[in-house]
Amino acid sequence: MNQHSLEQLLRTVGNPVKMLRNSQLGAYVYPVVPSEFSNWRDEQRAWRDSAVLFDQSHHMAEMTVKGPDALKLMSYLTINSFANFAPGKAKQMVPLSYDGYVIGDGILFYLAENELLFVGRAPTVNWLEFHCQSGDWKVEYIRDDRSPSHPRGKAVARRHYRFQVQGPNAWQVLEKLNGAKLPDIKFFTLGEINIKGRKVRALRHGMAGAPGLEIWGPYAQYDEVREAILEAGRQFGLVQVGSRAYASNTLESGWIPSPLPAVYTGERMRKYREWLPAAGYEGTGSIGGSFVSDNIEDYYLTPHALGYGPFVKFDHDFAGREALERLAKEPQRKKVTFAWNGEDMAKIYASLFRPGEECCKFFDLPIANYASASYDAVLMGGKVVGYSMFGGYSFNERTALSLGVVDPNIEIGDVLTLLWGEESGGTGKTTVERHKQIEVRVKVSPVPYARDAREGYHEGWRTRQS
Repeated sequence: MNQHSLEQLLRTVGNPVKMLRNSQLGAYVYPVVPSEFSNWRDEQRAWRDSAVLFDQSHHMAEMTVKGPDALKLMSYLTINSFANFAPGKAKQMVPLSYDGYVIGDGILFYLAENELLFVGRAPTVNWLEFHCQSGDWKVEYIRDDRSPSHPRGKAVARRHYRFQVQGPNAWQVLEKLNGAKLPDIKFFTLGEINIKGRKVRALRHGMAGAPGLEIWGPYAQYDEVREAILEAGRQFGLVQVGSRAYASNTLESGWIPSPLPAVYTGERMRKYREWLPAAGYEGTGSIGGSFVSDNIEDYYLTPHALGYGPFVKFDHDFAGREALERLAKEPQRKKVTFAWNGEDMAKIYASLFRPGEECCKFFDLPIANYASASYDAVLMGGKVVGYSMFGGYSFNERTALSLGVVDPNIEIGDVLTLLWGEESGGTGKTTVERHKQIEVRVKVSPVPYARDAREGYHEGWRTRQS
């Protein structure tokens, strides 16, 4: 029998942990954008030293929701207060399951009265679409999925291009592009700039921990706008960032991109699982890392653990509110950066050059993740006190870093043990070679790790901690 829905698939496989830990999905691919324009080291350096162009046109999904109930629906699907939300504003949106755990997050743009645009990963867009279809909301929507990982020579098109210009020289690049002094666009507020005589919408943002703008418009104008940005940025050292370095900026700025969506359990979530396709993200995604539990709920996270505690406002009804009110009374894990010990990192790489010996799990550069959702066990005195969830290397810091969560009693400066690699020589994921586990010392460090982002860009949404 074919499993048409996620619920049917889960009934067949039994334990979702086993299914996800042995997924055959393969490596995550940032589509279309070249891997490197120069080299990932110089591309990382540029967001610290000059300016960069991030091409975000292809790896995220979008959902435009219009209609009399558009605002009411979006308010119901996030922990955030909409008390002062108005057209021309944006905010990070954090939807929860009915049991109070995070499904995902992304950016919500309030474009105009009764029109909002969400940009983020598939699990959140799926949740939004389900409610558009299943509720009595007076809305209509347009979904635009991310570009295919492997276009195989076929033309790729999106509704919008989406670029970010970031870094210490970003404002100079943007003012030259605009042909005049930039308008005073407040943080997470929408405005307009001029590009080749055309008004282009812009959001004040801080992807790499430094101020800049995100701009977007019709995809048909992609080439024209990109060339204009490159021309304006030439004298200010603007560097294009390829897909290889792109995701590593979050190691310095502090956002955990892909926690496991909390959808696999719960009776109230059953209708959603029956709606989700078996072949979708939730049914084909993967869990990787040394933390192993037979209970899928041990991989779920509260918004507080991911650093979204300040966003939680119980001034409105939202999906998961009642459960979150209970969970919020319990001690909460907190988001941190782990700085990996250099000598232990050297042991991981040295193992690759010892013929006849079992090697350690490969730590790829600049991003080391090999699953949709990573959960490496972090221990103190042999006891699991947290997870490392998104790891890689920062050439700016000359350090392997990862983002994760720890128990509330863990302090900045504590040195913990991270268990790198999977159990029993590795799971059946196609991204996992046979290997041995190794203990790595990690120092618990602030979020964001980069001092420039932490001390010089206080208004950044990623710097907020509960």
